[in-house]
Amino acid sequence: MSLLLEYKHLFPIDSIQKVCELFEEQLRSEKEPDLSFFSIIVGAVENNLTNIKASDKDVNLGSNKFKMKFPSLTWDEVKSLYERFTSLMKCGVDAKLLSGEYSTRELVKRVADVVWNSLTRSYYKDRAHLQSIYSFLTGNKLDCFGVAFAVTAACQVLGKNDVHLALSEDHAWVVFGKGGKETAEVTWHGKGNEDKRGRSVGDGVLAHSWLYVAGKPVICTRVMELAALVSSVNPTLTPTIDVHEVSLMQYKLLWLLYDKGHLDTYPMALGNLADLEEHMLSNYPDESKQCILKETIDTKPNTPKPDSTALYLQAIRSSRSHYDDRHVYPYTFQGGYYHRHKMYKEAFHAWACAGDVIRHYNYSRDDEEIYKEFAEIANELIPQLMKAESSGHSARSILKDPECFASLLRFYDGICKWEEGSQTPILHIGWAKPLVSTISKFDSEVRAQVNIVCNTDNNHIGEDVPTQSENNSTGSNDSWNDALNVEMTVREQLTAAVNSRPRVTLYSHKMAALKPLLLAERLNTHALQLQLTAQSQLQRPQTQRRDDDEQNSGSAGRAKRARRER
Repeated sequence: MSLLLEYKHLFPIDSIQKVCELFEEQLRSEKEPDLSFFSIIVGAVENNLTNIKASDKDVNLGSNKFKMKFPSLTWDEVKSLYERFTSLMKCGVDAKLLSGEYSTRELVKRVADVVWNSLTRSYYKDRAHLQSIYSFLTGNKLDCFGVAFAVTAACQVLGKNDVHLALSEDHAWVVFGKGGKETAEVTWHGKGNEDKRGRSVGDGVLAHSWLYVAGKPVICTRVMELAALVSSVNPTLTPTIDVHEVSLMQYKLLWLLYDKGHLDTYPMALGNLADLEEHMLSNYPDESKQCILKETIDTKPNTPKPDSTALYLQAIRSSRSHYDDRHVYPYTFQGGYYHRHKMYKEAFHAWACAGDVIRHYNYSRDDEEIYKEFAEIANELIPQLMKAESSGHSARSILKDPECFASLLRFYDGICKWEEGSQTPILHIGWAKPLVSTISKFDSEVRAQVNIVCNTDNNHIGEDVPTQSENNSTGSNDSWNDALNVEMTVREQLTAAVNSRPRVTLYSHKMAALKPLLLAERLNTHALQLQLTAQSQLQRPQTQRRDDDEQNSGSAGRAKRARRER
């Protein structure tokens, strides 16, 4: 605690500004942030601002006149909680396990057991505000992310600075040892998996499971773990109401971290910041304008703060540059933004890119969260917008656009490929009916303009994506007439016409088998439904269909934000 005395002058922490000053001072320091200390403070603010009595909730929320008073955290309160956490870990871990330069698996498992055994005997998968050490110390409750974060912070308290947080899009574990080459499970995912603590994250799982993002997780530095703490903040008071003070605190802290470059390799946090930027700009424009990057103003006075669109694109570039484009949420974040702003063609393209990513995984019951995401897109968002677009004057633009049809095929193809080789089918009738209904909205003339290529033996991600991305982003496909030239031969003219059509490659056996039906002048919806819901007879063993991934694996939640990062 003596190392933290330099922050004592900032207490009491009684405003968002004080929290920001605390983070700013840390980010200017050359010392590593103390994860326990910051988690206690951020957790105390979040828990106090989102904790209102059940008896007051209906009255206050019903009148929509509730007001949250920012808590006042004294130095003695924070010091007491910090010392309790430190004492618990030091007393619970045998000193013999602390010998050596690097952490051992036995040490990591023991620390995880100390945290686990201090919790109440319940799982809190869907409960909010349980991700901080403050929640751990005051209520003995932690969610999945909170356990992993607490283990990392505890190892830091014990002087083992080689232990760092590893984050997928819906799970967390730790890396440790020389170069961070060792991995260990320290928390659960789903129910009844506590016995996995201490196990390494296996190669087979890495190669096939979205839960472990094919061995491409975000491996945090100490400051990125601070960013993970901030990104995990949940401002929800009820399913439909956020506490503005918590949102604003998270918003300002993420911008501070962004300004210093600590989100550059953290796609999820960039997506969260983009969501917050949209939310603040829509509801609190004055506060959004006040949150300007100080360093940017000083060094580049004419450079504006990036908007939500730029942040979503940065998250996608981060995933492509650092994680082999194996993260799905950057595309669904972006697709959701476009959908909210009625930019439907762009939304289709973003969702198609999400399908390109998910096709590299095998579906399992551990993929519950991403299953919900795709189910909402396929069975709610797309049908709703298609219904709206099929009526009225303006609206038939996307229904007449073959590029939109091509994007939808890519999206559905990704889901079908995700299903192949998996133990559990995805495309039951609840999926097939909306899919067929959506396809049927496109006239045969539009469907016929799409150049469909079947390549069920190729698993390289994005083989045709660059061309499609360029075409979809610019909308500049040459038309048939523009491609023709009087000096061309008939064969050359036909070739040019075909090349000007949107091109989509189908990798799944189900979608490839549908090609004749998709291009038929009269759409046989009954046959489409039957083939989509049938168990594929062409599913191959996993070891055969993921050869490329096997080689690569050796080298190594506004409301939804809450569920996306636990």
